[in-house]
Amino acid sequence: MTQIILGENEGIESALRRFKREVSKAGIFSDVKKHRHFETPLQKHKRKTIARHKQQRYKRGFRQG
Repeated sequence: MTQIILGENEGIESALRRFKREVSKAGIFSDVKKHRHFETPLQKHKRKTIARHKQQRYKRGFRQG
């Protein structure tokens, strides 16, 4: 669970900004998006295939440079 401790004289805006940063670093947003609705096995396979291709393309770019 992500939590922040408010400092003395810290505004709510800066505390909210810090909280959002911590939540995004923890990967909670991506997890919520992933579990938002049921994913069929075909959709899951397609998503993983696309991610695999992106990863291969990313690695290939470093070898050429």
